[in-house]
Amino acid sequence: MITSQDQNAGQNHNIKVYNKSFERMEQLKYLVTTLMNQNSIQEEIKSRLKAGNASYCSVQDLLSSSLLSKHKKITIYRTIILLVVLYGHETWMLILREECRLRVFENRILKRIFGPKRERETW
Repeated sequence: MITSQDQNAGQNHNIKVYNKSFERMEQLKYLVTTLMNQNSIQEEIKSRLKAGNASYCSVQDLLSSSLLSKHKKITIYRTIILLVVLYGHETWMLILREECRLRVFENRILKRIFGPKRERETW
């Protein structure tokens, strides 16, 4: 795969190594991460957020239980849900829009854990 910010980079070229030709790929799934030829991470973040929602649904009963303390719920969130969403994030180059999407996801999960907030006799 040829990666570049230039959309036309290597479009018509196959890669040749020791007289063997390899076809050019638009995207490649490696381990759990999807690599794109234009270094775009929007689809990767979208799939990560879907996986995060799925992992939240798997522990939803624990997080809504009144038997667990808030500290334990936060520990569950950090060790299960957050790790699924942020796997491989060290290589991401975030733009503001993607950063906001991740913040919205985090806030939505934390609201579900802590419930509504009461302020001065109103919710």
